[in-house]
Amino acid sequence: MRKVLEVSDELGIAPACTAVGLSRATYYRHRRPTAEPRERSAPARKLSEEERHRVLDVLHEPRFVDWAPNQIWAQLLDEGMHLCSPRTMYRILSEHAEVRERRNQLRHPSYAAPQLLATAPNQLWSWDITKLLGPEKWTYYYLYVLLDVFSRYVVGWLVAERESGEHAKRLIGESCARQGIEPGQLTVHSDRGGPMRSKALAQLYADLSVTKTHSRPHTSNDNPFSESQFKTLKYRPAFPQRFEGLDHARSSSRDLLDWYNNEHHHSSLALLTPYDVHYGHAEERLAKRAAVLEAAYRANPNRFVRGAPRTQSLPQAVWINPPSSAQLDRALARENEAGREHPAPSVLPPARRSGCSSAEPYPPNGQDHRSAPRIGREAQGAHTRNDSPSHPDCPQCAKPRGLGRSPNEDGCAPPAALH
Repeated sequence: MRKVLEVSDELGIAPACTAVGLSRATYYRHRRPTAEPRERSAPARKLSEEERHRVLDVLHEPRFVDWAPNQIWAQLLDEGMHLCSPRTMYRILSEHAEVRERRNQLRHPSYAAPQLLATAPNQLWSWDITKLLGPEKWTYYYLYVLLDVFSRYVVGWLVAERESGEHAKRLIGESCARQGIEPGQLTVHSDRGGPMRSKALAQLYADLSVTKTHSRPHTSNDNPFSESQFKTLKYRPAFPQRFEGLDHARSSSRDLLDWYNNEHHHSSLALLTPYDVHYGHAEERLAKRAAVLEAAYRANPNRFVRGAPRTQSLPQAVWINPPSSAQLDRALARENEAGREHPAPSVLPPARRSGCSSAEPYPPNGQDHRSAPRIGREAQGAHTRNDSPSHPDCPQCAKPRGLGRSPNEDGCAPPAALH
């Protein structure tokens, strides 16, 4: 909020709020003075303290120890006594923490919503598994997709015949190696499915010093980017109604994800492709678009009734469950008390990440992660079948724009970084 106040006179309120990921409604609500809450007076019909203590003493009598307030109220009426209504009895018992479920029922814990922030690629990944219809009824294949939240780039994927923690372990491990992930750099978010919480995957996270987070139970909104990406893929006209076999599922998924990474102009990325954002080509693309719009404006300025056109700006911060305005105010207060100064969007509270991390060396087995090749569009011609051991069950040729061959050793398709 403080950063918006500082630059709003120069940039305007809307661009400043967009730069720090703050809603304009939150900005105006913060500027509006809040009225002091008025203290509510006690109702005239309220029982006095002596009367409330008398009611509580009656409720504590040994003969009423197992009676409900309605039963006690009826019994007192039969004895010619009226102290208060049954609802007032419940209120008095509740004030003294004497109302609870008598049955020994399971009480589910309260899960906090994960609040995760990404300001650059390879800071926050999310992944999920979706079913692909097989050739016959009740037959399915399972598509694993690992997505970078900031750039929406698919850094890894595979297709298998079942859900397994071992498949997920191989997918995430190879994707981290291809992307050059360093210890403590990455957070991986997922829902609470069996493969996501498997012991094999938890051990991998500890070995790689990767932080893990999970969605709340039965809350799909906690993993919105993976869910939205699955919808985008399945609404494509080229997405088959059913897959003839495992090879067909892999080849179709390869083509769809290649399109998504390199050709799909994402509406949340200023209509850039995930590849451009993930590998740092966004500024160049936006500059070229601005030059084209400027030339069009100079050629026919009368066609642009609102003045010179502007290109969309790329978001500087991407949230899973962004904090509320109250949380933003508390974070701002803590920053002011500490006297710290950070560049935007540091006025937002840091991402709270829960899970496991480890100080074990990375990568495992003493390998040097810097020796792993970084595959990009410039080097795609060098990515051939000799880069990794052959796959007996899933042979794949070198694919343009980075959809390389799978180094896996069981039935799964290319699991890792597509560039």
